[in-house]
Amino acid sequence: MANETVAVIGAGTMGNGIAEVFAVAGYAVRLYDAAGAALERGLQAIAERVKKRAERGRLAEDPAAVLARIAPMAALEEAAGAALVIEAVVERLDVKREVFRALDAACGPETILATNTSSLSVTEIAAATTRPERVVGLHFFNPAPVMPLVEVIAGKFSAPEAVDAAVRFVEAVGKVPIRAQDTPGFIVNRVARPFYNEALRIVGDRVATIEQVDRILKAAGFRMGPFELQDLIGLDINFATTTSVYEAFFHDPRFRPHPIQRMMVSAGALGRKTGRGYYRYDGE
Repeated sequence: MANETVAVIGAGTMGNGIAEVFAVAGYAVRLYDAAGAALERGLQAIAERVKKRAERGRLAEDPAAVLARIAPMAALEEAAGAALVIEAVVERLDVKREVFRALDAACGPETILATNTSSLSVTEIAAATTRPERVVGLHFFNPAPVMPLVEVIAGKFSAPEAVDAAVRFVEAVGKVPIRAQDTPGFIVNRVARPFYNEALRIVGDRVATIEQVDRILKAAGFRMGPFELQDLIGLDINFATTTSVYEAFFHDPRFRPHPIQRMMVSAGALGRKTGRGYYRYDGE
């Protein structure tokens, strides 16, 4: 399958990570972002990571060969002809549906259209197209080049052969696919909500500090504490996912977001990508 072209829509953290995964696996990759500056940053981030992987002996070929397989796209229409298109734009249903309308018009019926949404309904996204049977969810986890798991989500009208093809793409890039149904949060994010939410409540109730909660969870066997992990993922992304799952479950209290999350996002303290979240990453 590596002689096929894969297009990635969105060059942010998830998008450029997914593009790197496919390029390293031998695919020709087209990368697009509506913001030209974001596209340049995404390409630069890929180049830096690939170079570091080569320096550490974790790349089987010259970094230049990998980067040569990634080409920027000036317009969504250039995704036409790709075997697989993966959308990784902002986690907003209206934005994703608009992207899928454009992709539906640009791409042929043989192209699989995939969304990297972490919690939104694949079925609702697919409804913006004329061929929902070709739309699936491919939820990579951050950082995509490192994390092995990918959720393959079947929407209400996803054709079995489209889901099977998506699974084969995931296996071809060396990831571990897990099939999921189109339910709020799918599998991983539904399981993860209590991990974050209860930690936030403990800190909000002043039972323990952020540092204490993270230390205790790591001592219990987790590689990262809930606050360290939120900083890595991005507090804005984590808050959006929690809110989405909460609303999708008709405000079930189990999934209610915490005011601390909203306060941090409103303050622009989004974690590692802004230099400050629950911890500081500016060298101080």
